[in-house]
Amino acid sequence: MRTDLLVDAVDGLDEALAAVDGFDAALVGGLLRPQPGQAGGLTGLADAVAGTPLASRVAEAAEKTAAGAGDEGHFVALAAARTALLGSVHDALVARVEEATGRPATGDTDAVPAGAGAEQATNLLIAARSWLSDLARAGWQGIDHELVGGAAPVVSAMLPDPALRRLATLLDGFAAELAASCPGATLERVPVRRWADLWSRAVLLTVPGAVSARAADEATGRLLPLGVDLQEHATAVQAQVHAVFEPADGGAARLVRASVSAPKPDTVVGAGLWQLLRPHMSLLAAVSEGRSMELDAMPLTGEGDLIWDDARARAGEPADAFATARVALPAAAAFAVAPLDRHPARIAVPVLLEGYGVEEAEGDGGVVFDVAGCRIAVDTGRVPAAGPLTPEAVASSGACLGLLRWDAGAFLLQPLAVERTVRKKAVAVHAGAWAGGTADKAGVRAEKAATDAVKVLRERAGKLLRK
Repeated sequence: MRTDLLVDAVDGLDEALAAVDGFDAALVGGLLRPQPGQAGGLTGLADAVAGTPLASRVAEAAEKTAAGAGDEGHFVALAAARTALLGSVHDALVARVEEATGRPATGDTDAVPAGAGAEQATNLLIAARSWLSDLARAGWQGIDHELVGGAAPVVSAMLPDPALRRLATLLDGFAAELAASCPGATLERVPVRRWADLWSRAVLLTVPGAVSARAADEATGRLLPLGVDLQEHATAVQAQVHAVFEPADGGAARLVRASVSAPKPDTVVGAGLWQLLRPHMSLLAAVSEGRSMELDAMPLTGEGDLIWDDARARAGEPADAFATARVALPAAAAFAVAPLDRHPARIAVPVLLEGYGVEEAEGDGGVVFDVAGCRIAVDTGRVPAAGPLTPEAVASSGACLGLLRWDAGAFLLQPLAVERTVRKKAVAVHAGAWAGGTADKAGVRAEKAATDAVKVLRERAGKLLRK
C-alpha cells in the first residue's frame, strides 16, 4: 500500500471545499437579506461550477439570492451545486485511495432513470421544500421554535408513505436538532457543515425522481467478514459488517456491507448492545467465531449492501479476518456510490496496515502510525466499548485492519482489529469479538450487567402496559 499518496495534496480539493464553506457561511446568517460577505459565498459557489451543466442555473440562483430575491427553485439549484462539489471531492478522494491500495477501480452500476418508479405525493414534497426554504431565509442564527415546529405536520403526513419515509426521517431528525438549539440567536457554536449537509440533502430529496432506484441483484457465494463498525446513538444502535464477497460463479470479488439496526433505551450501553442486535442477524455470530458465511440468493443492492436474510445464509468454514485482508482484500473492488450519497464523510474503505511504527499524537493523546515515513492518524475514539479492542491494544499492535476515512482535511484510520505480539505469538483483537457472544471474563461481566438492565426495563414496561 502506497501510504505516501494518502498524505499528498489532491489537486482542486481545497478550492472545492472553500466554495462549499463560503455557501455554508451564508446559511448561518440567512438568505433573506444576505450581507456582502454572504453574497461572496454565493458567487463563489456559482464560480466553482461554472464549467458544468449547472453553470447557468446556479449563476442565476446566486445572483437572485444575493439580491434577496431567491425563491425555492433557486435554493434547489444552490443545494445541487453544493452537493455536486462535495461529490467531486468524494470521487477524487476515492480515486486516490484506489491508487494507494492498488485495487480495481470502482465500477458503475445500473440505475433506473430519475423519475422512474412510483409517483410521490407532490403536495407533501412542496410543503417540505417550503419549510426548508424558510429555514434558509432565516439562517441558523434566526431559527426559533415556531419556525422549526413547522416541520412536524409535514413529517406526520409523510411517514405513512414508504416512498417518502427517507425524507420524513431526515426532516424529523433535522428538526429535532434545530429545536434543541433554539433560539439560534443565542448559539455560541453552530455546526455549520453538518446543518448545511442535512439541509442540502433534504432540499434535493424534495425533487421528484431525485433518488434513482439502484439495480438489485442476488448474491450467491462465500462471504468473508473483515470487521464490524458499531455505531451508537442514545435511542438506536447499528452494526455494519464489512466483508469480501466471492461469487460462486467465479466472478470478481467485491467489497460488501451488511447492516443491522435496533432501537435501544439509553441505559443499555457497552456489550449489552449486542443483545439487541444478535436476534436479527446470524452474521454477528460468524464474526465472533471467525467463520465465513455461505450465501444463497441474498439480495444485494447496486451499492454493495446486502439486505440480510438469515434464511439465505449458513455458517461456513473458519476464515481469519487478517488472512482475508492479506489474500482476498487486495483484489476486491467496491461498488459505485449513488449520486446523492457521494460525500467525503461517507468514505469508509477497508484496508490493512502492517510494519508501522506507533507514535503518540500531539495534544489529544491519540495514536499515529508511521508507515514508511508517512504519518497516518488513528481514530481510537471510534473504537467501541462493546468489545475487547482498546486504544492501548492499538498502540501496541504490529498490524491493523481498519476503515480508511477522511475528516478535517486528512485521511485517518478507524481500527476494526489489530494483531499484537503476546509471548512471541501473534494475537488478534477484534472490535466485534463479542458480537455473537463471548467467554471473555470482561465480556461476560458486561453482558450480565446489560442483561440485568434489560430485565428491569422489561418488567417496568410490563407494569405500565398492565395499568
